[in-house]
Amino acid sequence: MQIPPDEFRLPFFKDHGFIRKLCPSCGEHYWTQDESSTNCGDAPCTDYDFIGHSPMTHSYSAGEMREKFLNYFERNSHTRIAPYPIVARWRDDLMFTIASIIDFQPYITEGILPPPANPLVVSQPCLRFEDIDLAGATAGRHLTMFEMGGHHAFNYEGGEQVYWKDQTVAYHHGLITELGVPSEKVKYKESVWSGGGNAGFCLEPSVGGLEISTLVFMQYRVVGDRWEPMPIKIVDTGYGIERWTWLSQGGPSGFHAVYAPVLEEMLRWADLKLDTDLLGELARYSYLIDLQNKEKEWQKIAQKVGISYDTLVETLTPAEAAYAAVDHTKAIAFILSEGIVPSNVKEGYLVRMLIRRGYRLLRRIGIEDRLTDLVERQIVFWGSDFPQLIKMRDEVIEMVSVEREKYLDTLERGKGLVQRYITKEKQVPTDQLIEFYESHGLTPEDVQEVAAEININVDVPNNFYSLVSGKAIKKGKKEIIGKENAELASKVEEIPNTRRLFYEDPYKGEFDATVLETLNGTLVALDMTAFYAEGGGQVSDEGTLSSQGETYRVNNVQSLEGVLLHEVDRTGLKRGDKVHGVIDWDRRIALMRAHTATHIIIGSARRVLGEHAWQAGASKTPERSRLDISHYSRITRDQTEAIERLANKVVREGRNVTCKFMQRDEAERLYGFRLYQGGVVPGKEIRVVDMGDWDVEACGGTHLANTSEAGLIKIVGTERVQDGVERLIYAVGPYALEEVQSRERILDEASELFGAPFDKLPNQISDMQRTVKSLRSQLEDYQKKLGKQKAENLLSKSQKVNGLSLMFYSDAMSMGFLIELGNSVEEAEPNSVLFVYSASENRFGVKAGQGAMSMGIDAGKLASELGKIIGGGGGGHPYFGQGGGGNPERFHEAQSLMLEKVKEQLS
Repeated sequence: MQIPPDEFRLPFFKDHGFIRKLCPSCGEHYWTQDESSTNCGDAPCTDYDFIGHSPMTHSYSAGEMREKFLNYFERNSHTRIAPYPIVARWRDDLMFTIASIIDFQPYITEGILPPPANPLVVSQPCLRFEDIDLAGATAGRHLTMFEMGGHHAFNYEGGEQVYWKDQTVAYHHGLITELGVPSEKVKYKESVWSGGGNAGFCLEPSVGGLEISTLVFMQYRVVGDRWEPMPIKIVDTGYGIERWTWLSQGGPSGFHAVYAPVLEEMLRWADLKLDTDLLGELARYSYLIDLQNKEKEWQKIAQKVGISYDTLVETLTPAEAAYAAVDHTKAIAFILSEGIVPSNVKEGYLVRMLIRRGYRLLRRIGIEDRLTDLVERQIVFWGSDFPQLIKMRDEVIEMVSVEREKYLDTLERGKGLVQRYITKEKQVPTDQLIEFYESHGLTPEDVQEVAAEININVDVPNNFYSLVSGKAIKKGKKEIIGKENAELASKVEEIPNTRRLFYEDPYKGEFDATVLETLNGTLVALDMTAFYAEGGGQVSDEGTLSSQGETYRVNNVQSLEGVLLHEVDRTGLKRGDKVHGVIDWDRRIALMRAHTATHIIIGSARRVLGEHAWQAGASKTPERSRLDISHYSRITRDQTEAIERLANKVVREGRNVTCKFMQRDEAERLYGFRLYQGGVVPGKEIRVVDMGDWDVEACGGTHLANTSEAGLIKIVGTERVQDGVERLIYAVGPYALEEVQSRERILDEASELFGAPFDKLPNQISDMQRTVKSLRSQLEDYQKKLGKQKAENLLSKSQKVNGLSLMFYSDAMSMGFLIELGNSVEEAEPNSVLFVYSASENRFGVKAGQGAMSMGIDAGKLASELGKIIGGGGGGHPYFGQGGGGNPERFHEAQSLMLEKVKEQLS
């Protein structure tokens, strides 16, 4: 959208002598106090001039700069709020928090909920992957992990106007000049911003060629290609805490400014000394680097600095690797500390990418074995400001260590795959590089290394990781489920929402109601119901509706647009009918036990496996239920038993289970984002299921009033659903007892069969396995001896056909023995063809010796012909063919015909 000329003609600019000018380089308008200014002040329209010459009067660390920012706005009547998590669990359209405004979308920005304070200030850790390949390359301008300082004001239509454009600029200018930057060095470029469904015009302040902030004036909602006015005008600012820190120090890179102790220690590990003076000179022009023309831009920078291209490459290659490694390992520590487990999907896919790329970056400087140490160093460095890192330290380190080993295993397995591909194709296009990465976990650097071993060069696009992360982010966005049946949904729009009696009293097994509408003959909408509709992993209730002496079976209940539709087994009910509903109570109480047990078990799993254990899916049915949990390795038997013991301890304790509707912001403030174990829950109000200090979740299911009513929880098995996700399968209450009794019955039967008490069964089975192994070995020896004897006997009676020994043999022996017989025949006579038939298995085989094959015999084709003759089927390889089926008697009848087939092959 075109920016109106007077959009930023603000009193502040007028009062302080700012004039609006047009930048001849980028074509954008900007505001400056310098009448002689010839550009907008932002790279690439100008070089960095702050490196070595900070315009600020004091040098700040990132923590000090964060506090300066927060304190300044607190002094100016803003309320400081704690940052939100970096994993955006409250959003269904994003995986990670990419800006501070994300904290407040969509409920606060749409006016559904009030903000936590107004105005407010926050320093929000953020994560963006679109610039991952530039992290390190541009000396600190681009980062994967960064902090966005945001001061926000929410101006409601018809309500109090907190502040808008003029005061926003005044605040920004006040802070930057308070830090010592001369007023005339600050320029404000006009621009447009859009994100998360909202948009507005903005100003981008720059100092010394470095854009340091974005001041967005959010006043539009993006609907398709249109911008529609919002009822709230929001001040949405983003101060780059790392960039402000770099500006204050004027150092050779933003990484030296933000990560100095971590970077120094990493360089000591690598015994690497960076030429910081030269790096500072190169950084002045680092903004030139882009992913499409990196080498070309490097050549330009070398000319500007007055060094050879080789010297530039020698200087920047290890520096870039070191810079990007500290950026990535910080991101790894933060993501893993919030319960994401490395995997092949969604957030887990992206943190796995960071770990593997981090490993490769450290390999460039010879310290790939220090990846875990570097992540731990990041935890220590940032832990005082972000306590979650310290709390999760051991789990984070364990996950990085396990993931590193998985990657090394991947390299070992994948090397041969890459070698075969490259040997055949002689090149590796980008699509194949992506395939190697997505399907086999091999980075492009891995492929390059393997290719170099056979003297083949592989070109890797500079934006490779941006490509694969972009695909993952697009694929991982949680799709908003649309109306499955648009016609049905339109009919439902006219029906009032159903009163949900199961929330008012989950123990209500009968009720009276009125039919509001019947759709498609068998979908019945009532004014109120005690039938639970399918949702949240819980299947719907079943039961009956009775009216005027007729009874209708309710087989399923679905919720559509707030209306609960009861699917009955036949037509007959009509609008206005009075009905009496009866829930299948045994089923309902079993589902209540199962759903309550799910909450109990996830709490147990966190205490046994660690805080990274989050729910990744669930299904509750009366007989058996399952809970999928994020975890980085297989759940052991000991861990399973520990989870089960804890779960039943909670049952015995008889904890109260309270279910209540709460305003979303209040629930988040009280309980945090663990609320969203089962995923995003929409709406201004959410239903919170509270088991005290054991587990609290937003959940719409039916639950017991007390954990003691569950009776018994029995975990009956575990499975690996996918890499990074483990499944617990369990039964509850009477079904758990049935499971225990069933297993006991099996033990009793086994005890009888083995003739030993069940507590002695392991020893008895172990003894029997040794006996079986010994007998099997003896049998194999016997079969070999018998096979050799049979082979000698068959050869002595074989038919001679043009130098071939042709034999037919059938027996009740197993096919395995007959195959060994064929091997013995070949060993004794290579110029042989043996036809065998196992009467016990109704299978046949054809074995051709090496000499026979050299004469033209193909056993697979002979098996195919034999299958046709006896009415079955067959096929195989030239050395051996087999088949089955058909009439056994015809095997003998086929001998003369097969003799002719052998002669045909010989001819």
